[in-house]
Amino acid sequence: MKLIIGGGPPPASAEVRFLTVGEESAGQRLDNFLIRVLKGVPKTHVYRIIRSGEVRVNKGRASADDRVQDGDVVRVPPVRVSQSAETEKPAPAREFPVLFEDEHLLAIDKPAGVAVHGGSGVSFGVIEQLRQARPAAKFLELVHRLDRETSGILLVARKRSALTKLQDQFRDRETGKTYLALVTGAWPANKKVIDQPLHKYLQADGERRVKVVAKDDPDGMRSITLVKVAEKLFLPPPPGEGRGGGAAGAREATLLEVTIKTGRTHQIRVHLASAGHPILGDDKYGDFELNKALQRQGLKRMFLHAWRLQFDHPATGERIALQAPLPPELQKFTDHARLPPPPVRPDRL
Repeated sequence: MKLIIGGGPPPASAEVRFLTVGEESAGQRLDNFLIRVLKGVPKTHVYRIIRSGEVRVNKGRASADDRVQDGDVVRVPPVRVSQSAETEKPAPAREFPVLFEDEHLLAIDKPAGVAVHGGSGVSFGVIEQLRQARPAAKFLELVHRLDRETSGILLVARKRSALTKLQDQFRDRETGKTYLALVTGAWPANKKVIDQPLHKYLQADGERRVKVVAKDDPDGMRSITLVKVAEKLFLPPPPGEGRGGGAAGAREATLLEVTIKTGRTHQIRVHLASAGHPILGDDKYGDFELNKALQRQGLKRMFLHAWRLQFDHPATGERIALQAPLPPELQKFTDHARLPPPPVRPDRL
C-alpha cells in the first residue's frame, strides 16, 4: 500500500492491498483491525471506506463491527495518510521492568509520569514504546489502564486470545487489584468500605474530572473501594523545624492498602479525597498547599502505586499473583515518615 500525502485523490499508480488476517488479530472488529494496520489514516476515513464497500472481507462486503478471523483476506483500497501523521516522530523504543512474561502476556512495572498510551496531548505511551522496542512482536495490546501519575503493575497481552480472556476477568471483577496509597490524616480503622457512585465530567477547559454523586443520580456509576490500614505514619516537619521541635511538627498520615471492586476513572483518588483523606501529591483532588510543601521534602509525585494483582492465566487457568515493590522514591519517603514523631510537650502549668 502506498501512502499519499496531500488533499487530492490517489494517483493511478496507487495500488489496492490485500491483507491476510493472522492468529494474533482473530476475533478483532474490522474497524479496529484497520485502524491498527493503517497507521496515520484518520479514523473517519477508515469508516468511510468500510461504509462505501471499498473494504472487502473474503471478496464480500463487511460492516465495521464484523469480526475478522484467522486466514481472512481483507481488501484495502488506496488510502492517504495525513501530513501530521507522516511527519510525526515514532515513539522512542523503551523496555520496562518485567514482572512476568510468557508467550501469552507480559506484566511490567510502570513508572510514574508515563502514560499507558498516546492521546489527549500525549504523543506516545508505554504501549507505543514497547512496540518500538519489540519490532518482532506480532501483537502487543494493553489489557487495562493506569493513570499517568500512578506506578505499578500493568498487563500487556501478546495474543488476542489472551487479551479477550483477561479483559473478561477485569470486567467480571475476577481479578484482585490492590494499591498502596499514602493519604493525609489518620484514616479510621473501622472505615473499610466506600460504596459511592461516581460521575465523570469535563471542566470548561476540557480537563477530565470525576466526582461523587448521590446514589439516585442517573449519571452515577456504582463504585466500590475496600480500604485497609497498613501503617500509621508521620509526615516530615516543615523545613527548619526538627522532629524534636514539638507537636507542631507532627502531621499524621496513613499508608493504605486499597482494593477496587470496580474500575472507574480516578476511583481511588476521588473516593479517598471525598472521605477527607486525599492522596499525597495528587494534583487533581489533593491538598495543593501540602503538596507544594512535600515537593520540597522529596515527594514530587502522587503516592499511588499498583502494588498487587491476581488473575487467572488466560491459557492455563493457573492463578497468578504478582507484586511490584514500592518505587525507590516512595520507599525513601515512607522510611523517612517512619521516624518517631516529635514528642508532645506537656502543657505548662
